[in-house]
Amino acid sequence: MTSNPDTLAELSDDYRASIPSDLREHHDFDWYLDQLYDEPTIARNAHQRVADMFDFYGTEYDEDAGLVEYKLASEDPINDGENTFYGQVIHESIHEFVNKVKSGARGLGPQKRIKLLLGPVGSGKSDFDRQVRRYFEDYTRRDEGRMYTFRWTNLCDVIPDQDPSDDTVRSPMNQDPLVLIPEAQRERVLDDINEILDAPYTIRNEQSLDPASEFYMDRLLAYYDDDLETVLEDHIEIVRLVADENMRQSIETFEPKDKKNQDETELTGDVNYSKIAIYGESDPRAFDYSGAFCNANRGIFSGEELLKLQREFLYDFLHATQEQTIKPKNNPRIDIDQVIVGRTNMPEYKDKKGDEKMEAFNDRTKRIDFPYVLGYEDEAKIYRKMLRNADLPDIQVEPHTLEMAGLFGVLTRIEEPDAGTIDLVQKAKAYNGEIDETDDIDVKKLREEGDTTAEIGEGMEGVSPRFIGDEIAEAIMDSMHRGRGFLSPLTTFNHLEENLENHGSIPEDRFETYYRYLELVREEYKDRAIEDVRHALAYDVDEIQRQGEKYMDHVMAYIDDDTVEDEITGREQEPDEQFLRSVEEKLNLPEDRKDDFRQEVANWVSRRAREGSSFDPQDNDRLRRALERKLWEDKKHNINFSALVSSGDMDDDERNAWIDALTDQGYSEDGAKEVLEFAGAEVAKSEMED
Repeated sequence: MTSNPDTLAELSDDYRASIPSDLREHHDFDWYLDQLYDEPTIARNAHQRVADMFDFYGTEYDEDAGLVEYKLASEDPINDGENTFYGQVIHESIHEFVNKVKSGARGLGPQKRIKLLLGPVGSGKSDFDRQVRRYFEDYTRRDEGRMYTFRWTNLCDVIPDQDPSDDTVRSPMNQDPLVLIPEAQRERVLDDINEILDAPYTIRNEQSLDPASEFYMDRLLAYYDDDLETVLEDHIEIVRLVADENMRQSIETFEPKDKKNQDETELTGDVNYSKIAIYGESDPRAFDYSGAFCNANRGIFSGEELLKLQREFLYDFLHATQEQTIKPKNNPRIDIDQVIVGRTNMPEYKDKKGDEKMEAFNDRTKRIDFPYVLGYEDEAKIYRKMLRNADLPDIQVEPHTLEMAGLFGVLTRIEEPDAGTIDLVQKAKAYNGEIDETDDIDVKKLREEGDTTAEIGEGMEGVSPRFIGDEIAEAIMDSMHRGRGFLSPLTTFNHLEENLENHGSIPEDRFETYYRYLELVREEYKDRAIEDVRHALAYDVDEIQRQGEKYMDHVMAYIDDDTVEDEITGREQEPDEQFLRSVEEKLNLPEDRKDDFRQEVANWVSRRAREGSSFDPQDNDRLRRALERKLWEDKKHNINFSALVSSGDMDDDERNAWIDALTDQGYSEDGAKEVLEFAGAEVAKSEMED
């Protein structure tokens, strides 16, 4: 129990503060006109409001990638980062989606298209769609995102056959109050507000009233001898409209049901049978505006697994997109205003893509690819978010565990590079941003080659993060059952291997390939484990500093074609090429690349000197790794690696010192013992082979 529990009064106050202050209020039409001239954006259409929503929550521009990252997705500000999205390819997809919405906001064409999110299972398209809907709800509750609709009042005073229960009727399509003004006069209002509008778009509204509202307007104008002012003053109330998916208000999600029982009324609405006896079947007041397109008006229509719908059922989307109207059975056309988003997986897309009878539908679709993440560290962030959002047991996830699981996932998604260039793991590292200035790797070219080789695009096939996340969860529980307070890469690898063939989304013909990829990941982890143990066993800050200074003295002499003073004799001598190469070879730098690397570190040292910073090899990752590895080579002959495998063969103080060094790197004590034994065994094996 917390020391200061919330009281009911505090909870009530907090709730009230989250609700728009005018949500329960109503206003007259003159009030709305005044608001419109003060803030024209209240009359934005759906595309314009959604486009502004993305900018409202913040943006960051990645100049190198030429990419706008929207904080709605990259930081999830209203949920404290709980639902963030990771990976450049995902933010590229989001950037493309927003660009299409913004183009639609300007009337450039995409407002008349379905935004079809295409991707493999578990790629994040559904999560992103859900995120957009949640933020649209939040945005319309804020002053910056406000919108209004209207309701008819006192109808029984004028219309004799009006059902008393319908004396007050809300706009069934939640239309903007502007549609109450006849089109000619409406244009004058729009011209005025566009003069003062500060936005990259123009506000337009060419909609007609929905059939029921048209009926009321016609009857009332006839009664008041076409006195529009009296009609709007005496029979119209302006009310705040907020998007609410649960209330099916300005947000609607549509899911295909049984293919044999699909009914267009699910989209366009149907007869209200309870009103037929009162008004008659052909009366517009006897129509039930409960179709998905009706509910989504002024906001977002979200179609899940859209291409699983029957071809005939998809025809309703043709008018909904191109003409922005719907045609209910035995009723007039109804204007709609909404961002139509569809989601589909790869099998359905491939099936419909080759169907000539789907040409019209496909032409009204803007495809936005949602591939899997292709950077393994970004993939690890997805698993880390999964663990952060769960009730994680008291267990420590060891270094490299999530990254290596992510690397396996990425290897299954990227195309094999051309032979003779780089191998698959190197390509994954390049996609992860692990490119040194001296590396001759063009990531953009790799991406282009991958997209060309892949059937649809690189990253659109492979192992789902869901599968890997499930196995991480199983590995955690297995570790707990065995009394292990840590999750290591080795345990995770075992679970991935054991359950690979049990996952229904992995094709059988990929099993052997994926087993091979797992072995590549094991090898990569082995190198990293040895690197960590090397750091623990041979790390000596003073010696690395001394060796780093010596290396830089000889590098600068080499570049300046100068001599360097011998440490022992004090005589001037030529740069020690053997010493220089003994450091550089630890980074696998070939002879023909040494000059590039030496110039690179020299430039780095000079830049730091200009900034007033002293030389410290710890601050240069490549140089530090090279020096650590050289120090390791110098010391490893004095280390009994076979003894690392068994604590009984080693001095406890020495072993404990190494374990302490590994815990400083983020290992648990038991995890440090495991990696010490694992790496010791691997090094001992390689020593015997040498």
